[in-house]
Parts: sequence; C-alpha cells; structure tokens
Amino acid sequence: MTMFNKIMIKLSFLLMILFSAAFFSSCAKSSQVTDETAKPKETIPTAEIIANTDNICRQHEDLSKLRECIKLLAAARNPDNRNYEVEWKFAKYNYFLGKQTEKEEESEKAFKDGVKAGKIASRIEPNKPDGYFWHGANLGEQAKRAPLTKGLTSVDDIRAAMNKVIEIEPSYQGASAYDVLAQIELATGLTGGKPEKAVEYLEKALELEKENSLIRLHLAEAYLKVNRKADAKKQIDYLLQMKPDPDYLPEYEESTKKAKELLKTKF
Repeated sequence: MTMFNKIMIKLSFLLMILFSAAFFSSCAKSSQVTDETAKPKETIPTAEIIANTDNICRQHEDLSKLRECIKLLAAARNPDNRNYEVEWKFAKYNYFLGKQTEKEEESEKAFKDGVKAGKIASRIEPNKPDGYFWHGANLGEQAKRAPLTKGLTSVDDIRAAMNKVIEIEPSYQGASAYDVLAQIELATGLTGGKPEKAVEYLEKALELEKENSLIRLHLAEAYLKVNRKADAKKQIDYLLQMKPDPDYLPEYEESTKKAKELLKTKF
C-alpha cells in the first residue's frame, strides 16, 4: 500500500468519526428541543389561582370545594420558586379539610401537608403571621389526635408559633392565636397547663374579637374549670344569641353544639 493510500484511508476514517459526532450531536439537540416543548407550560398565572381558591373556598364547609382548592394550589406550588400566598393558603385549606373530613387517612395527610406548607411560608415571610398561624394550627390538630406522641413533642413548637403570631398581629384570624394557647393550658393532664392561664389568654382574645364563637365557648369551659359558673353561663348565653359569620359556619355550628351540651351537663 502506497503512502498516499494510507493517508486517504486515515482521512476517510477521520471524516466518518466527525460525521458521526455531528449526527449524534444533532440528534441530542433535536431530542432536547422536543423534551422542552413537551413540558406543560403554565396556563393560569399564580395570582389568578390564588384568587380562584379564595372565591371557591371562602365558605369552607363544602369538602369537595376544599379538595378543589387544595388541588389548584398544589399545582401552583413550585419547590424551586416558593410563593408565600400559595404556601400559607395551602396550609389553611388543608387545616379545614383535615378538621372536617371523616376519612382518617385524608385528615392525617391534610394536617401533615399543612404543617409543612405553613413552615415554608413562615420562612419566606418571617415578619407576617399567616405561615406561623397555619403551621401551628395544623400541628395543634395533629397533637389533639395523638396526644401521647405528637402532642407531647409539639407543645413547644405550637406555643412558639402562636406567640410569634401575637407578636406580629394579635388580632389575626379573630385573635385565635390566644385561643390555641388557651387550649394548651386547658389540657392540664398532658402539658402541665393551668386553667387560670387559659382564662387570661381568652379574656385577652375577647378584648380583640368579641364575635369569635370558639373563643366564647372555650372561655366558658375555662371559667367552669376555675369555678366561675355564672361567668361561664354568660358566655354560653351570648354565644347562642350570636349571628353566625357566613365564612365560618362550621366553627359556629361546632361552638353552638358544644355550648348546648354544656348547658345540659353543667347547669
């Protein structure tokens, strides 16, 4: 074989390698473009999703609507670009779903998701109350359902969250942060709380919000524990004559039901 032929063979081999590399590179780029165009693009802006859920779930007694809102917000959540309102409202609606559903598995998942989302929201906006409150509220419901396990380990976290809410905005959610703290104090068997401290918290809450039915109910319960029966009766009488807030009908119905039970058993 002549030198010229050897050179031509090597040149042909080199050209074949270069062609193959170019071909595979072209295929890779084509595949990448196809993958990118195949990705679903956001068709509804996050702000619109938030507005839709506010409208759909304003009155949160409808479980199907709560599930719809949670589904919408879940689709809007982005672990690489967290949105404060999406996170705290996801925590909020999970809290309501967890409380109202009769499906234990669904309830557990709702509270678990709510705890995490509230925590994320509080990290995004540490100077706003929403994340702290809904984190603590979901954690509180978990504690109620498992007092000997989750309850004992969560008390300090719940207290810290609600005290932060009070520090930022005491009247937030109808002054309910005080109510949560009072519930911890009323659970004396597990937390070493004091009914007198619960009364103090609830009276402070009442100064800020007079039409919160749960605060009225829990204050009546606290008064009974400290032998202030007449004051408890006043709270129950006021509660049963209240005009319910249409946005919080489940809470009002829960309050009036328990208030009537107290009337039958304690008076």
